Amino acid sequence: MSDKKVIAVTGATGAQGGGAARALLADPDAGFAVRALTRNPDSPAARELADLGAEVVRADFHDEPTVHKAFEGAYGAFLVTNFWAHGSAAKETEEVAVLVRAAEAMNLRHVVWSTLEDTRELLPLEDDRMPVLQDRYNVPHFDAKGEADQLFTRAGVPTTFLKTTFFFQGFLQGMGPKRAEDGVLTLTLPFEEGKLLAGVDVADIGRTAHAILKGGERFIGSTVHLAGDHLTGAQYAEKLGAALGEPVRFQSVPYDVFRALDIPAADEIGNMFQYYGDFDQEFTGARDLDRLREINPALRSFDDWLAENVSKIAVD
Repeated sequence: MSDKKVIAVTGATGAQGGGAARALLADPDAGFAVRALTRNPDSPAARELADLGAEVVRADFHDEPTVHKAFEGAYGAFLVTNFWAHGSAAKETEEVAVLVRAAEAMNLRHVVWSTLEDTRELLPLEDDRMPVLQDRYNVPHFDAKGEADQLFTRAGVPTTFLKTTFFFQGFLQGMGPKRAEDGVLTLTLPFEEGKLLAGVDVADIGRTAHAILKGGERFIGSTVHLAGDHLTGAQYAEKLGAALGEPVRFQSVPYDVFRALDIPAADEIGNMFQYYGDFDQEFTGARDLDRLREINPALRSFDDWLAENVSKIAVD
C-alpha cells in the first residue's frame, strides 16, 4: 500500500462513497489505495470494503480530530456529506467545514467534492415562486453544498467540484410507477410536461470521481456537472413501461400541490423539482453528456440502468 497514493473516501459505507471506493479498488493499476472512512468500522458494509482491499478507519465529522487523523498521509480524497441523515443545512455546513479544515491541514493534493448547485444563484430568496426553507434556502440540500464550495476555494484546497443530480435509484425508493385507480401504471412526479430532467446512476458518481482522480491536475479547480441522461417525464415513463412490459403514463403534479402533501420533506422535494423544471436549460444544459462520456466512458444511460435494475422496481 505504501507505493500507492492513498485516497480517503468519506461516506464509504453509503451509496456515493461506497461507489467511489469500489471504483478505485476495481482499478489496481491506477496506483491508488483506498482509505475508507466510517463511523462504524465493524459494520457489514465496512467489513465488505476491507475484504475488497480497503483500509477501513473510524472517523466522525462531529469528532474533528478523527477526520484529521484519517486524512493524514493521504494524497487525495472523495468527499461527500449526507444531508438526509439530519435534514439540517446548518449541520451540513458545519460538517463540510470540518472536511475542509482537515484537507487543508493534511495538505491533500486533489479532492473530489460531491456537491450541487446553489439554487439561490438563479433564484433569489426574494422571488416568491417557492417557499423559503430553514430561514434562508430554497432547496437546503442543494444550497448548503453549493455554498460550501466556496470553503474549499477560500482554503486553497485543490478541488474538483463534481455536481450531481437526480438519482435513477429514486425510482426504486418511492418515486417509481404506481398502479392508479383505473389500473394503469402511472409515474407521478412534481415536474412539468416537456421539461428535461437530468438523471444519473448513483454509482456513476464514484466511477466519475475515479476518472477525475486518474486525470489528475487537469481537473483541479474545475467543475464537472454530472448526468447520465436527459429525459422528460413522459420519456422516463415510456422507458419504464418498455422495461416493465406494460404501458406507464406520466402524470405531472403541480409543485404547490406536491408541497402540501403529508409526506416527509414534501416542501423541499417540491422546491427541488421546481428548480429542475424552472431552470432546466441552465441546470440540465450544463451537463454535457458527450463530454461526460469522454471523462467516464462507462457512464450509464437510463436504458443501461434500467436493464440492470428493472427487476427491483416493485409494482402492484
